[in-house]
Order: sequence, then C-alpha cells, then structure tokens
Amino acid sequence: MFEAKVGVSMLYSLHESFNRMAKRLNAENTRYIEVLDDGAHELDKGRVNLLKEVAKSYNLEYTVHAPFADINIASPSPTMLNAALKRLTKSLYYAHVLDAKLWVFHPGARTGISQFYPGAEWKQNIQSIQELYAEAEQLGVNIAIENLPAKYWFLMSKPEDFQKFYKETELPIGIVLDVGHSNLENQTKPFFDELADKIVHIHASDNKGVDDDHLGIGYGAIDYNLVAKTLKKIGYNHRVIVESCDHIPESLKKLEELLN
Repeated sequence: MFEAKVGVSMLYSLHESFNRMAKRLNAENTRYIEVLDDGAHELDKGRVNLLKEVAKSYNLEYTVHAPFADINIASPSPTMLNAALKRLTKSLYYAHVLDAKLWVFHPGARTGISQFYPGAEWKQNIQSIQELYAEAEQLGVNIAIENLPAKYWFLMSKPEDFQKFYKETELPIGIVLDVGHSNLENQTKPFFDELADKIVHIHASDNKGVDDDHLGIGYGAIDYNLVAKTLKKIGYNHRVIVESCDHIPESLKKLEELLN
C-alpha cells in the first residue's frame, strides 16, 4: 500500500546553534524530522531530552542521521577506526533514548593508502557494519545504510555493491536511497529496479548531475515526477526526507503534491 510520509532533514540548519535549530521544529509543516548527530548539533543527554519534549508537544517523529564528518568505518588505521566506531556507538545510544524510528549511517570509504591493501577496506566495511548492527539490535534501534557516490571514494554507491553486501552478510539492514547521490552515478532507476524491497528511507534533494549540491526540489536536473511515479508503483510506504539546503518549504510542498 502506497503511503509515503514526507519529512525534512535539519541539515539545512547545521550552521546554526542546536537551540536555534530546535526552535524551528514546530514550524516545519511536517511531523517527520531527521536530526543530525554531528557538528553543532551533536547529541547529548540534555539535547535529547529537549528533543523529546518538543516531540511530545508537537507530535513529532524523529529519525537520526549518524555522524559522518571525519567518520570512516573502513579506515585502515586502527586508532581512527576505533574512534569512529566509538562515536557511532554513542550516536546509536542517543537514537535509542530519543526513540528514533531509524538511524541512518554511511558506508566506509577508500583512502589514500587503500591501493596498498587491496580489498581490505571492503572487508573492514563489512566488519564494522556487523558490529554496528549487533549494537543496534541490543538497543532496539532500526538502522539503514545510505548509498554514497563512488566519485567521493565511498564503497557502496551502486546496486551491485549492496547486493554483494547482502550476499556476504545476510543482515536485514535496509537501504536509505539518497536520490541526489544515485543521480550522480546514474543509478536511481537501477536501485528501484533491483532493490526496491530493500529501500526503507529516502533522502530527497536536487543537483545537476555533477556535484552533491543539496538543491531544493525542482532546482536541479532530477526528474522527481518520475521518482514519485516509481514510488507509487512499488507501493513505497516509508519516509521521504527533504535533505535540501535551501527552498525547504517549497520542496516539502512539491513532494507532498507529487506524492498525494
């Protein structure tokens, strides 16, 4: 049954203080909010309590985007890898306390020394995801992994990367289809054709096919009319989160119109 829920990521306000961002939550014209546990918006006990109060007052539902700045779950450096996993585990805990409906995280990436250790980054990527999944299971948090562009050195950008992952692990982890990212790889249709049943969350922003611009919907080259038709065809019934950095009200309205 098709029932897409349009929401918004607070990415566009990441340059603002956490308290200023929190004051915006009741004015977003949606109850589906994705908060970022990163930068000036890094979660802690006090901030989570504030978010819970706001959610209770305005009937909001949260998803949490895991930290991604300087995070690489495929890092060949044990010191950096352990720091990244420690930070992500902390984020998982706060997602649990916040009663987040989903915790979104990024796959690992190649580094400047990956060529000296062929295949090691993929192996570490798998191991890290398994560890995060085990932690999430203990906390009762649903998690999903996002597709990231290969042009930025990420390991999981195409359907075949995810199919390989599922074949090797059989973990029941869903896909966060970032339409802006898949557009940069010309992979949006292949994701829908090959992995529609795995897609549990969508990030929607626009770009012109060159850079990950996070433009407002309709301000780039992505055919969101076609995206909407495809979502209806596959009976998508999860969240579609506007992850633009500008034209937020317009983007929300545009997607609501397309998906209703």
